Amino acid sequence: MQFQRSHRVGEQIQKEISALLLRGLKDPRVGFVTITEVKVTSDLGLARVYFTVMGEEQARRQTVQGLTSAAPYLRRELAKRLRLRHVPELIFEFDSALEYGNRIESLLQEIKQKEEHD
Repeated sequence: MQFQRSHRVGEQIQKEISALLLRGLKDPRVGFVTITEVKVTSDLGLARVYFTVMGEEQARRQTVQGLTSAAPYLRRELAKRLRLRHVPELIFEFDSALEYGNRIESLLQEIKQKEEHD
């Protein structure tokens, strides 16, 4: 039961943060960000917000800094929109799954080209 609630709250948080980011934050460090997943602990005290962003390592670091500084604002907005008694602390982490998948895809393409060449 508790897992289902934390999962449901995570989905709601993902939806609301995505909507807030679409409206735009005033922080120039936060550019085109996609929220890929939100994992909420079973006690609803902590939410890990995974995101992707276009750009290199410096863009990622700046985005994490911008999102972290916007966390109090985002929590206030989430409290209004979700009507939760206690909004989880937000921790933002870069989601490297897309990058990892792209790397695997490029390696598979290299192998395929080598096999076709031989």
